[in-house]
Amino acid sequence: MSSFLSRRRVLATSAGAALGLGAVGVGATSASASPAASRGTAGAEETRTLDELYQAALAEGGKLVVYAGGDTPTQQDGTKAAFKARFPDLDLTLIVDYSKYHDVRVDNQFATDTLVPDVVQFQTLQDFDRWKQQGRLLHYKPAGFSKVYDKFKDPQGAWVATGAVAFSFMYNTAKVGSKTPLTPRDLVDPKWKGQIASAFPHDDDAVLYLFTLYARKYGWDWVAKFAAQDVRFARGSNSPGDAVFGGQKTIGVGTAGSAAGTSPVTFAIGAGHPFMAWGQRTAVLKEAKNSTAAKLFLNWQLSTEMQNGSFNGWSVRTDVTPPAGLKPIWEYPNAHVDGFPRFMSDRAEVERWKQTFALYFGEVKGDPTPGSLGLHPGA
Repeated sequence: MSSFLSRRRVLATSAGAALGLGAVGVGATSASASPAASRGTAGAEETRTLDELYQAALAEGGKLVVYAGGDTPTQQDGTKAAFKARFPDLDLTLIVDYSKYHDVRVDNQFATDTLVPDVVQFQTLQDFDRWKQQGRLLHYKPAGFSKVYDKFKDPQGAWVATGAVAFSFMYNTAKVGSKTPLTPRDLVDPKWKGQIASAFPHDDDAVLYLFTLYARKYGWDWVAKFAAQDVRFARGSNSPGDAVFGGQKTIGVGTAGSAAGTSPVTFAIGAGHPFMAWGQRTAVLKEAKNSTAAKLFLNWQLSTEMQNGSFNGWSVRTDVTPPAGLKPIWEYPNAHVDGFPRFMSDRAEVERWKQTFALYFGEVKGDPTPGSLGLHPGA
């Protein structure tokens, strides 16, 4: 799922649908330079401007293919529109699918020598460490790399997070009608029975991690009571936000959102109660056919203009100030920013949690929300 919707649009429509989408209206500015003897090497940050990279990408062939994690086919339309407005002559193909399908798709393309994407931008954090060990990733530091929060980048530049994502629960503030904010404990109150939408936790590893935090904090009795709440489970982390913003449900669990600004919906990040966040990792593949265009994409994503336009107000950069009322995402202990990468790296533990939640909530049902894209989308 990085690059994200503008704050205005996500607050007006669905916060969950924002995952993976781009902020529009990026100005024709240069990537910030850092002192370096070489240009774009693994040991030094890129010193070329966005315009210089753009011209070099056109000379290379003027094409770019990005595989991005997300929930719906149109979820990256904001990114595509913004990129096209800024770099009109570059042919961008951006394919959205669940990260857990994109990663094995890329593995199969490696195995069959049929690689399609130049850039990968996924929630499956463990893949980037594995691909680095396999020598699959180009070590490259885009402009602004030194300003990225340390835990959101590989020291050698094999990958860098280009967006900060947070998952929690949200609720219609007016329908709840309480001066005391809801907490996860309140989700099992019988008064909310039939009024909750949730993504299947055993279908999306980020939602899964959120539910493991709930189970650890509140116990298995909480999980059993939540299972008895007549929850509308669906595939796609966009689905709970869609249900709340669309007026079908009062509460949505396991979705992205924004705690910045004003909204008819409250995104719950209250101190003392868990939510989860991570840096969405992005990398240039070493075998990329369009490596210069791929570097342009990373520099553009990390530019202060794009980072200031993040839908939820959070940036991966330490020099971008969040909106009033927010702290940098890594300053929230209850966001468990360090915990999610550890969780994702232990695949046996992930599988145990998935199957346990299947016993409580039933098997995952429904077609994949991005569609069935096959082996080589974008080819």
